[in-house]
Amino acid sequence: MSEYIITTEKGKWEVICGLEIHCQIISNSKMYSGASTVFGADPNEHVSFVDAGMPGMLPTLNKQCVHQAVKTGLGLNAKINKYSAFSRKNYFYADLPQGYQITQFQYPLVGEGKVVVDLSDGTTKEIGIERIHIEQDAGKSIHDLDPKRSFIDLNRAGVGLMEIVTKPDFRSPEEAGEFLKKLRSIVRYLGTCDGNMDEGSMRCDVNVSVRPYGSNELRTRCEMKNVNSVKFVMQAIENEAKRHIEVYESGGQIAQETRQFDPVTGQTKVMRKKEYAHDYRYFPEPDLLPLVLTDEYIDSVKKEMCELPDAKKARYVEQLGLTPYDAKVICENKEIADFFETAAQGRDAKKVANWLMGDFFAMLKEKHLELKDSPISAEHLGKLVDLICKEVISGKIAKDVFVIMADTGKDPEQIVEEKGLKQVTDTGAIEAIIDGVIASNPDNLAAYKGGKTNLLGWFVGQVIKQSQGKANPAIVNKLLKEKLDK
Repeated sequence: MSEYIITTEKGKWEVICGLEIHCQIISNSKMYSGASTVFGADPNEHVSFVDAGMPGMLPTLNKQCVHQAVKTGLGLNAKINKYSAFSRKNYFYADLPQGYQITQFQYPLVGEGKVVVDLSDGTTKEIGIERIHIEQDAGKSIHDLDPKRSFIDLNRAGVGLMEIVTKPDFRSPEEAGEFLKKLRSIVRYLGTCDGNMDEGSMRCDVNVSVRPYGSNELRTRCEMKNVNSVKFVMQAIENEAKRHIEVYESGGQIAQETRQFDPVTGQTKVMRKKEYAHDYRYFPEPDLLPLVLTDEYIDSVKKEMCELPDAKKARYVEQLGLTPYDAKVICENKEIADFFETAAQGRDAKKVANWLMGDFFAMLKEKHLELKDSPISAEHLGKLVDLICKEVISGKIAKDVFVIMADTGKDPEQIVEEKGLKQVTDTGAIEAIIDGVIASNPDNLAAYKGGKTNLLGWFVGQVIKQSQGKANPAIVNKLLKEKLDK
């Protein structure tokens, strides 16, 4: 594994980083109320009396949120704690109507786990999961609608969250980026979070410190709140690490504080001095009993688990003959993996993967389409590969058929039939074309017989051209060589 070291005139520095990822739980209703969780509603449309913090309103724990968090814990190879308990985390924000957040503090639902990430140099690294606890989300403050006033939208208030806390195992921006992509892939496979960072349903707090290279000390860290893309997380780590180094090398000290990353400038700025646990005055939530799970319950969730990206990738490599890179790209997105498996069913999986990652992905990009909107179905892509493998059409003709498929959505077999694109395999017809090409090019024939055997490729090209791309290339090569070598 290549090391990420920041070198200055005064020395070498190592980055230490840990992440706290907030994943909104996929559930029809909120964590402690029956209000809807549908995204995109008008402001304050999905707000119950509980979410609004009205006096006397009592929370009721959403069983689906618990189920989803347990499922996520299993997907991250983590320990499921049979006993967990809820606490109140007290702080004041305008978008937190209750004045506290119902969360888990001392006894989280999920304990230690691990995730293996693939790095660009071909190595892997294991990232430790410290814990996963469940809690309610806050509302949203909106500051850009009026020059003098802020507005509050409580639609998000009370939505269930999983806070996934990693160990400080990251030593480079790349490791953090690959972890976030892997985590997003896993929760999407499981159906526990949609992973849409641009909608705020997956947000990341980034904790960064640095230390002299070779040292084992852990220095003061700073936290950057609510970074909302993989790219920005990587930029935030790199830029914050450089800020720490500049402070240390100029003789200063880093203060533990919460900062905000500005994606426009690439810099971080202070939001507030870092709080500690006692600042929040955590105490047991009096309105919710501790959560006690049985072995039977945990086993029932295990039975729902699907094949996750790592297992799917290994199967694609071992059983379908894909390269590790191709398998990783296809497995990262469950919808793409499902599409691939449908297209590859009973066919040459490697050829299907090549078409998927080449012409198909390029077509989606060119047309600015999502996979679900593709004009080419998985079945039709598979049929196109069938036509090539059965030598009904050549690879060159297949490219033309693919373009028509992308424009019309038609079945490739129908296109080949309508356009008369089937390969010519009749040796008599191909021989006639070959004889004509040879007769028309006596100089090249003489050069070939004189030792320039690389002209065989030129002759093949001429025959294919004369046949409008329909002549079977293998038959053309065989017959041409026989005739030229006479």
